[in-house]
Amino acid sequence: MPALDATIAAIDAANADDPRQIEGRAFELVYAERMSARLAALYPDASDLLKIATRAQHVRRWEIDRADYDEGRRGYNDWRRACRIHHANLVADIMRAHGYDAPAIAHVGALIRKEQLKKDPESQALENIAAIVFLEHYFDDFLEKHRDYPDDKLVDILGKTLCKMSPKGHAAALTLSFPPRARGLVEAAIAREAGALARLAAVAID
Repeated sequence: MPALDATIAAIDAANADDPRQIEGRAFELVYAERMSARLAALYPDASDLLKIATRAQHVRRWEIDRADYDEGRRGYNDWRRACRIHHANLVADIMRAHGYDAPAIAHVGALIRKEQLKKDPESQALENIAAIVFLEHYFDDFLEKHRDYPDDKLVDILGKTLCKMSPKGHAAALTLSFPPRARGLVEAAIAREAGALARLAAVAID
């Protein structure tokens, strides 16, 4: 437990430098706390390594500027990939400094890099948590930022998110309190992806 506590504290210290603010606090520090809170609620028996990966999901994300990558889907995917590598490298240094061995560090890195999604239960859990935190805390801001997006495009984006989640994640997401428009978009995405979600549910690992 002391190693876990020290590692979480170091991740928080790294995120506390975020120049962006939300509710008067560092943006990524608030995000990390929300991730950990949702993990504790949905996966109360989570391992220490999953707790670390969850807390470090976006560690110092502001250092990888989206503007340095091309516009469009390909540029976005390249940026996201660079972010994951950045987060995994940073948390590896933090874990090493607090006594974690190479296999533990490798496992956390693989979770953050999403290398075993749909295959590793902890990777799936992390994906569920990230999606739920986005829907709960950041979806309204996303809708405001992309007011020019037609509903079909928003439904398509949500559908891709839903297909990365498992039935346990879907059930938790549907308990959230959405404004009417947001709930309508989520329900439309569920309806559109019903076939895919049913196939995924049949092989769900959680």
